[in-house]
Amino acid sequence: MHYFDYAASTPLHPQAAKVYENFSQHCYGNTTSLHEIGSEAKNIVTYCRNQFASRLGVDVEGIYFTSGGTESNLLSIISLAKANQHKGKHIITTLGEHPSVDSAFEYLEDDGFSITKIPFIKEGTVDLNLLAKAITDETILISVQHSNPEIGIIQPIEEIALLANTHGILLHSDCVQSFGKIELENIAKCVDSLTLSGHKFYGPKGIGIAYIHPRHRIVPVFPGLIHEAGFRGGTLNVPAIAAMSEALSQLEPTIDRENSMQSFRDLFVSKLSTYPEFFSIYSATNKKNQLPHIVGLRTRQTEGQLMMLELNRHGYAISTGSACQVGQLNASKIMIALKIEPEQAKEFIRISFGKSTTLHSVMTLADRMIQIQQQLQRTKTSSLVSVIK
Repeated sequence: MHYFDYAASTPLHPQAAKVYENFSQHCYGNTTSLHEIGSEAKNIVTYCRNQFASRLGVDVEGIYFTSGGTESNLLSIISLAKANQHKGKHIITTLGEHPSVDSAFEYLEDDGFSITKIPFIKEGTVDLNLLAKAITDETILISVQHSNPEIGIIQPIEEIALLANTHGILLHSDCVQSFGKIELENIAKCVDSLTLSGHKFYGPKGIGIAYIHPRHRIVPVFPGLIHEAGFRGGTLNVPAIAAMSEALSQLEPTIDRENSMQSFRDLFVSKLSTYPEFFSIYSATNKKNQLPHIVGLRTRQTEGQLMMLELNRHGYAISTGSACQVGQLNASKIMIALKIEPEQAKEFIRISFGKSTTLHSVMTLADRMIQIQQQLQRTKTSSLVSVIK
């Protein structure tokens, strides 16, 4: 099977797997225990915490380990909102956020907060004019995903941060998809909180990070918790934390990785672009605003689900959008944010590259997609002719 769904999840790096196994067997203490075994586990977590703080260029006191990107988003957003609700109860976000962000806002709406969701412009970035107009005296928080997981467009977080700072508004950014692909130091410096997930950069599933600037007061979603300075409950998963840190240390130099991903993308897009009647590709005009390893497109006149199943039958694993939406009947979040018509939105699929991707597999995937489209269109034409007769 040729794997083209790295944006959904990456395989565990072999070295990270060894670390996970080793620490599961030999570092099994609870970090809150006062004995030597507990202290050993705590020291490992402290080392890993410092490693991520260094990579992000942030204060280590703001790093919290969680069970993944979803919990990180939920706890960060709800904590910041509740800690600042005395200033107002209005929050701004976009129509293209991860479902976990939407879930956090649904929770807050039940608690009396009002949420404004901003659509994207044709380029795939949030409409900054509408975002600025949405700000009121009650606005306390803006949440914008750093890069979209379905089409890979990078949002202008630094520009949004300037707008937020001007009005004294906090800024949260879901960086789950971009971490490990592009450097985030500049983003980390200008946001109040951000989130990461281990399995997006060859670490284990079930482990992630929430960074909240130490200047902010943490308001636990659930009271009485003791782990991570009261930010969350549950014994820390030390083996997973150590394995995620190992995955971080194994990341290739960004420039080398991005150059190879960009070459794959350019060739793949170039080949499909010769068939505009079959494919509509969503890309940033400026390559600096595009994660090269993600290609979002519509298979014209063919539902994305059908294309995905056909490719799976031929040994290619792709997706029809964000992995957290599988099984739902709703259209892709990015299609909604771009205001694409419902019938066209059903045609969306996502291709994403990673460590095992080769030029040969990329080109054979493109060829197979073209062949499938040609076959499906011939079948439709034949059926139409039969009906007319």
